[in-house]
Amino acid sequence: RIWSVSESPFPDVHEKWFNCNGRQFKKLAYAGLIWLERHHQTVNALNVFPVPDGDTGTNMLLTMRSAYKRIQDSDENHVGKVAGLLAQGALMGARGNSGVILSQIWRGLARSLQNKASFDAPGLAQAFQEAANTAYNGVIKPVEGTILTVVREGAEEAQDAARKSRDLRFVLDRILERANQALERTPQMLPV
Repeated sequence: RIWSVSESPFPDVHEKWFNCNGRQFKKLAYAGLIWLERHHQTVNALNVFPVPDGDTGTNMLLTMRSAYKRIQDSDENHVGKVAGLLAQGALMGARGNSGVILSQIWRGLARSLQNKASFDAPGLAQAFQEAANTAYNGVIKPVEGTILTVVREGAEEAQDAARKSRDLRFVLDRILERANQALERTPQMLPV
């Protein structure tokens, strides 16, 4: 399991949420960092491609720590600026293949959000699509059954969910559900 909206960094997960600014985005990034802090060993155990090196979760955690360090003392409210700083921190601190791919995901999100003070559900869906595209383009030989599949399917779900609701919590919940489903299928996608 990747995450659920019930683990949200926001106090009332049942309240509708239609817009996300830089401070709220910072909270989402922090929630991702905390999840990796707690579960990086689980992610290490999942890794089998290209070799079962057992450090994917650790590399993602180190990359995410570097990304978050760029914004941890910031009170910036412009989501594009926060996303840009996160992407820059992830790139500068990327560790291993998984960290590089994670930095590309942040880069795509940041590119999509760069001129936005905040985003809504369609803006989130667009940012996820750009994140998936950037991650795929950042790998010489993209392979299904990896983090790339998970981010691509999450982006597809974001598009569908944003057409059904403008509530960001609903969209995030759907993205996470689909990402979890994709993660469950990844072992069947790889010959190894």
